[in-house]
Amino acid sequence: MNTTTDEMSRQDAAPVESSTLSRLFPAAALYWLVTAAVIALISLPKAKDLIGPDNDDVMRLVEIRDWFGGQGWFDLMQYRLGLSGGTLMHWSRFIDAPIGGLIKLFSFFMPMEMAEGVAASVWPLLLVGPLLLAFGFAGRRMGGEVDGPRVMHIALGLGALFAFTCMKFRPGALDHHNVQLVLAIGIAALLADRRGSALGHAAGGIATALAIAIGAETVPLVAVVCLCVGARWVWQGAAFAAGARAFGVSLAFAITVAFFATVPPSAYAAVTCDSLSLGFYSLSALGGAGLFGLACLPARIAIVGRLAASVILGAILGVAVLLIAPQCLGSPLANLDPMLVELWLNNVIEAQSIFGQAQQSPETVAGFYTVGLFAILVCVFRIWRGDERGLHLLFLVLIAASWAVSLIQVRGSLFANLLSIPPLALLIADLQKLARENQKSLVINLGFVVATLASVPAVWGGGGVIWKKGPASASADVMSMGDTQAADECGAAEDMAALRSLPPGTIAAPSNRGAGILRFTQHRVLSAPYHRNQGGMLAELHIGMAKPEEALPLLKRAGVTVVAFCKSDPQTENLIQMHSDGLYASLARGTVPAYLSPVQSGGKFQLFLVNQGDPK
Repeated sequence: MNTTTDEMSRQDAAPVESSTLSRLFPAAALYWLVTAAVIALISLPKAKDLIGPDNDDVMRLVEIRDWFGGQGWFDLMQYRLGLSGGTLMHWSRFIDAPIGGLIKLFSFFMPMEMAEGVAASVWPLLLVGPLLLAFGFAGRRMGGEVDGPRVMHIALGLGALFAFTCMKFRPGALDHHNVQLVLAIGIAALLADRRGSALGHAAGGIATALAIAIGAETVPLVAVVCLCVGARWVWQGAAFAAGARAFGVSLAFAITVAFFATVPPSAYAAVTCDSLSLGFYSLSALGGAGLFGLACLPARIAIVGRLAASVILGAILGVAVLLIAPQCLGSPLANLDPMLVELWLNNVIEAQSIFGQAQQSPETVAGFYTVGLFAILVCVFRIWRGDERGLHLLFLVLIAASWAVSLIQVRGSLFANLLSIPPLALLIADLQKLARENQKSLVINLGFVVATLASVPAVWGGGGVIWKKGPASASADVMSMGDTQAADECGAAEDMAALRSLPPGTIAAPSNRGAGILRFTQHRVLSAPYHRNQGGMLAELHIGMAKPEEALPLLKRAGVTVVAFCKSDPQTENLIQMHSDGLYASLARGTVPAYLSPVQSGGKFQLFLVNQGDPK
């Protein structure tokens, strides 16, 4: 191996990590306090609502309220959503619990509604702490004892910029993606261990299990993490056996605890591909136990024997997948109705492919994809040079896997950009050192500046927005991929007040307004943007596109008592254009069927009561 002098100094000093925590915690705490304060000072004064604008933020609050209202820990049914019987949500109580705890804590000192808002504001800012701690830890390990402090501070700086420009860490962000991001960089930092310590890999196994339990979005990344640990054992053998055993047994144990802690006994045998169930549990537990067993093999077994044993374990896991959860080999959204794909999923920003993003918002593509690609190239170059090959190979695989996912769904770019920070921080540190040693070299100094700017996704995103829309359009929200609602659209306070004045019933409204109606009113709602609510979403779409005389039976079949018509809603606009003879098109023209009675509303919604009779 062609090992550079810098790598030798880093490797020689690697075992000496006694000062790591003593330097890391104060630095991370300082960056956290400053970053959280800046985010809060910029976001909170202009906030009109302390709950985040994304539908998932609102629905998370609704789920917690239902839990507080007496719904069981294991009961994730949203009874006020969808067709009769409700919609079973696929989210984890592991996120409801800490947010709910904050709400309960603050409710001792303030009204419940205010406690919800304060908790929603504090929660994402608290998560910035462990996020930056993981960045600093990863940077410290990338640089070793010699360059570790410099790389740590650069990683903390890039991490602070990431948190500041990522909507998932803004006050009000209650969905689970911010926790998944924290876990992803935490796992990477724990595995970036030259010594392969058992304690760090045990913690990595627990974090990996928690990532699976919280949401299925991280399953591809988790699978790659497990492959990396297994591959390291194959390559290093006895030198890494303790770390491999610790990772495997902690993964198997933690996923078992998570399964029995969040899955009701009635669903032990069920297999779902969008949440923790028998499928993900059995494969994770079997894989973890299998890795533990492999790492217990005699140390004298050569690499060929270790490779053969790993292949056998892989074959066993492959057979288990085919027997237990063959349906999970594809996308959880593969069975989505084509109509919902066309009218809903294709318009969800975070679910866009790179091609869809390039068509709808080409100015944002560089912000989502360039930094990850840059980091991949840097890792490949470092591996080719023989500089910290093991660490760069680890990050190369993790970043490449996330970047590949982002080509299919842009949400993967968040993880690619996140995981790019440690190797890019090391690059910037090395270029900074070269620049100091060669202050008169324009090329080296310019390279340092360019590499630093190129490592920040917001620079690419902001540059694209400025290029297309001009300097005045630049903001910290250039990397947003959530669904937000403007103040002048349907669903504002006046609309909710008008709906609350009506007797409890079932509302037919655009799916993008469903979560807000659940939050602010006592009604059930037919549609909200969740793939498990296919029946409710399809019912609302069919009502809107049906001819007025054909819509009444559909309304009654779904138990709808109120139609909340929003002409400016993008999905409704599409229905009007596609079906000019449909009910929504008729309402847009001001032609109201006799079975609908207008209700006075001071908001943007046009509200209509569905008459119980059949007026002609």
